[in-house]
Amino acid sequence: MRSSSELEVVPDREPSRNISLRLRDINQLFNSMDPSPFIEKDLDDKAEEFIVGWANEFPPDAQLKLRVHLELWPSQGDPRQLIGQAIHNHFAHRAQVTRREFKALMKQGRTSLLIGLSCLAACLVVIPVLLKGKVGTWAGTLRESLLIAGWVAMWRPMQIFLYDWWPLRRRGRVYEKLSHMPVEVIPKAQN
Repeated sequence: MRSSSELEVVPDREPSRNISLRLRDINQLFNSMDPSPFIEKDLDDKAEEFIVGWANEFPPDAQLKLRVHLELWPSQGDPRQLIGQAIHNHFAHRAQVTRREFKALMKQGRTSLLIGLSCLAACLVVIPVLLKGKVGTWAGTLRESLLIAGWVAMWRPMQIFLYDWWPLRRRGRVYEKLSHMPVEVIPKAQN
């Protein structure tokens, strides 16, 4: 049995790239712990996860549209503009946060690269100085250990610059797209 706060997929009969979401009331869309006014409120975690999850299902260049099916229409005012603007503000904020995270990651990558290269260079300089002309098991073990330590110091910058940055950029692009997508609010009578 579903609770009234769960989100439900509404099948679309149109071949367009619509993300449809059925809500009992407008409060279900927003984080109840956020004291901000509606227009600045964070979306509910489940609602955000649902919207982002569906956006990721579509090709990156697909034009998206969010259709919010609202069962209980507010007694005062029309929530269409409020919901659309709140969703756009939420995802614009998420895109901005993701851009800051990306910049911080790149700064961390540059710092890690400097540390890693310094450590590798130190190990490569120490090996011939410390073990000049020495042979044997201990000398060989120390030589290899220093070489491995130098390359291990490069692990984190390589991870950042090869793997960690692109999921953050992809997420930022999705948030940016969602911050501009059309939002249509449909009352229950029209469902």
